[in-house]
Amino acid sequence: MSSTGDSPDSMPPYVNRDVVAGRLQMIFPQGSRNRTYCVREMAASTVFAMLYIGAIEATGVYLAPKHIYRMTVDQALSATVEERRRYRDAALRPGFSPAGTRWYADNTREPIRDETLREGLVQAGAVVLRLDLPTTSSKPRYALRSEFAALFDPRLTGEALEDAIEQFQHHALSKGALARVAIVRHGAARGGLGYLVAFPNGETRQLSPGVSSAIAKAVVEVFATRFLVDPAVLSLSESGNKVVARDEKLAASIGLTIEVDKNLPDIILVDLARNEPLLIFVEVVATDGPMTERRRDALLAQTDAAGFDRSRVAFVTAYDDREAVAFRRTIGAVAWGSFVWFASEPENLLVLRSGGAAKCLDELL
Repeated sequence: MSSTGDSPDSMPPYVNRDVVAGRLQMIFPQGSRNRTYCVREMAASTVFAMLYIGAIEATGVYLAPKHIYRMTVDQALSATVEERRRYRDAALRPGFSPAGTRWYADNTREPIRDETLREGLVQAGAVVLRLDLPTTSSKPRYALRSEFAALFDPRLTGEALEDAIEQFQHHALSKGALARVAIVRHGAARGGLGYLVAFPNGETRQLSPGVSSAIAKAVVEVFATRFLVDPAVLSLSESGNKVVARDEKLAASIGLTIEVDKNLPDIILVDLARNEPLLIFVEVVATDGPMTERRRDALLAQTDAAGFDRSRVAFVTAYDDREAVAFRRTIGAVAWGSFVWFASEPENLLVLRSGGAAKCLDELL
């Protein structure tokens, strides 16, 4: 350890894990990249342990996963600088086990290192790591960025805390990450106001409040204009198959009959740029109801009966964000041969390529 790391002033003020957990929720709001890894209990334990031992950049003090999984309930309550230093050094010794009930077992080293640190806090600009150590070294290598560590000072509260968090977010998070946060926040902030959706032909429709409506609005106004050449909306429904808009005349002109039944998707789009129109069936997922294989097959039965070539039919499941609980819970049910789109990353499409479509990786690149 450097002399800087051992000086009394280098130790940050003691703060308990509950306070750390609460502030992580504020620092990484909905829409933040890999938010789960940055706000879960293990992340709070990790940041707490770094603050506890004083592992902050430029101090010469670094954390190893051992500092986290060897922490106990009793040790975490020992708040004096002397106790914290003692634990910092002792935790690295083989066989060390402080008094009390441990937070984690030894086998949590991998999720701490690979998920919480490398994929979470390091990617978010909250943690730095030593680059002078080989990857196989067991020496401590992680430290909090100084401006991030300052956000957990218990003396920092109220508007001052909010301002400091906002400054960190603008400096540490990329423009894309900040845009995702803003989009998700906008949807939440509208509350009971509902959404006015502008169709490609200039017409508008009012949707009820809620995340589903926010995603539906994005599908019509953003997805359709970005990925289709001459887009039109054939049908737009809300939960319970409540039809908000239906263009029967346009549907009939391309040979499609829109049946209001249990298989009616949330949105039916059409691209009229070619002689053979492209049909796009979209399921909006705020909680449940992705484009499953059953729904896809039921819709294909209708388009087959209408004489549509299957190459001119596409299926999309739309979510608000990759970090959304709904996406993680339902992605396993999304049909192969379909697309996934996120309102917070509108320029990208996730393609679920079905088996046999390509003989080698080159064909997918």
